[in-house]
Amino acid sequence: MKYFPHLARSGIFVLVGMVWLMTSQGLAAQTTAGVSEKDFLEEIPIILSVSRLPQRLNETPGAVTVLDRDFIRSSGARDVADLLRLVPGFQSSTSFEADAPQASYHGVYGYFSARIQVLVDGRSVYSNYFAGSVAPGLMTVALDDIERIEVLRGSNSVAYGARAMLGVVNIVTRHSADTLGTRAALTRGENGIQDTQLGLGWRSDNSSMRLSMDERGDDGLSGANGHNRVQRVNFRSDWQVSGSSNVRLSAGWMNIASGKGFANTPGAGFRDTSFENKFVQVDWKEVLSPEQDLVLSFSHNQEGYRDVNTIPFFPPYYSVNLDGSGTASNDTLTAQHTLRLSPEVRMVWGAELRRESVTSLPFYNTAETLVDDFTRLFSHAEWRLRPDLLLNVGAMAEHSSVNGSSLAPRLMLNWHVTAEQTLRAGVSRSFRPPSVFERQANVRYTAFNQVLQRNDLLDVRVLARSNVQPEALLTRELGYLGTFPWLKSTLDVRFFDESFTGYIDGLPYLALVDGKKFKPYDYVNSDNFSIRGLELQWTGQPWPGAQLGFNQTFSRMVFPNPPSAKSLVASVPESTSTLFLTQQLASGFQFSFSHQYSEPLWVQKSGPSDSSDGFRQYIHRTDWRLSKSLRFGSRTGELALTVQNQGQPYADFAQEFLFKRRAFVTLRIDS
Repeated sequence: MKYFPHLARSGIFVLVGMVWLMTSQGLAAQTTAGVSEKDFLEEIPIILSVSRLPQRLNETPGAVTVLDRDFIRSSGARDVADLLRLVPGFQSSTSFEADAPQASYHGVYGYFSARIQVLVDGRSVYSNYFAGSVAPGLMTVALDDIERIEVLRGSNSVAYGARAMLGVVNIVTRHSADTLGTRAALTRGENGIQDTQLGLGWRSDNSSMRLSMDERGDDGLSGANGHNRVQRVNFRSDWQVSGSSNVRLSAGWMNIASGKGFANTPGAGFRDTSFENKFVQVDWKEVLSPEQDLVLSFSHNQEGYRDVNTIPFFPPYYSVNLDGSGTASNDTLTAQHTLRLSPEVRMVWGAELRRESVTSLPFYNTAETLVDDFTRLFSHAEWRLRPDLLLNVGAMAEHSSVNGSSLAPRLMLNWHVTAEQTLRAGVSRSFRPPSVFERQANVRYTAFNQVLQRNDLLDVRVLARSNVQPEALLTRELGYLGTFPWLKSTLDVRFFDESFTGYIDGLPYLALVDGKKFKPYDYVNSDNFSIRGLELQWTGQPWPGAQLGFNQTFSRMVFPNPPSAKSLVASVPESTSTLFLTQQLASGFQFSFSHQYSEPLWVQKSGPSDSSDGFRQYIHRTDWRLSKSLRFGSRTGELALTVQNQGQPYADFAQEFLFKRRAFVTLRIDS
């Protein structure tokens, strides 16, 4: 804490406050009429995605933020990335310039966000093609099809492998039986906002099904080559095969069409791009007994990307084709067995086989398909040492056919000081192997000679030498979760120390290619550093009809040696805060408000680090939403006005790209 005096002072203040709350809570509960401990504690949610065991929120091995359907709708957000900015420690972008709007935890480290895991109903949706980016995966389903989002703030490679290095976002979609009938929504507003959604649900004797189709569109950020469109079709079927067996089938298609580029920038001019994604997922669950069950899952995911930029070069003799197109796919087979070994011990264990492949002549200078096979064995045990003491312990052994083997363990102790107050302490270790791009990228720019009918080499942008090793993260954390019936509130505090070893970054070097000298980038293990800080999340109901929340994050990067890239030092904001309020009003009206503040952080516009290729971003953003519930005979609906960024524009992704005020109206009709 000596590196961050105001963080230390804040930590002392929080600790003193927690001690006071724990010691005073008992007396206050006795004097509060109409609310019992049982009534309030029954509202503690069951978390599905942290350890792969269903656990109460106060017994999970980590800090979790749950965003339910009511919060998602009242936020006014149009996609998951924009919603995650309201989670402590998260930063997000609304730009489509890299691939899609992205979110990251504890800093944006580069062009893509590749150090968190995003799941949709347990299926990993990070992009093989975009070096592990989660941005396209965050766009997989429409917000109206989501039941809740569980966000683990911290490392979780022990449960979900390498990409869960800095946390997990698990998107849980609504059961098809809860969406019977027809649904429709229409949104129109400033900045060319045109969103349309149509849903249809039906059922038979033992199954229910849902088909959803939607389009999300706008003109993008001011100053950018906008006109972004996201089109989606999603299908889900839930089939109760027998009293102990059920099958879920999900399938979908998505296309992201976006404009990209910078005016007057050679090699990065205005152009149109498209990203197509198709998937199918099957989950079979068999309840073997009241104490154990078995789940088998299979998923197939396919990606296709097109980005071609043709530049006249000494016409009519030369033309330069800058191409980033290619395809990728992955197949995953998972078996998971959950059982109770004794009244005090529950456990889950299983295995996963995953094949990832990518093909791109422009990125790798070969037409061959590059393949990486993953084999994973995982196990987690929940051991109740005594009624007030719970031990969570687990590990995942992972082998990559390209990067070798690793072991990710975790140990977490939860102490229920009282029925409403829980302290956590734990340590975990995780790894992230380099992506195929970081190991084998070979990006060359050529010019076609019209006279000689040949390609002449102009530049070598990236030439990876395959000598990069997996980066490692050691996470140590202390946590507190308290519920206060007399205040109708919950307080979650997390102190963290996340120590990176062998951080993977792109650095330039001199290379001789085809007899010419170039200065391409290579991905190497560069800096060791730590991210230390505190996260606080408070939610409550201070008066009738209100939901009030406040988030605060303090963090700082600490380097044992001078960092190799100046941009890395400021890639984590030292302080961010969020305030949000939802108030039920008379006659079916509801008002929502949120304000986000973030101290400056460094935003990079390119993949490899370059302290000159970015800017320091400040964010002051205020959103509000006013809605009115409607009824049309047996149907219900809602009419809402949403205003995003009611204030000054702020820069997003690039200094010349501005997020200006956006106002839009949404009409929703449900069966």
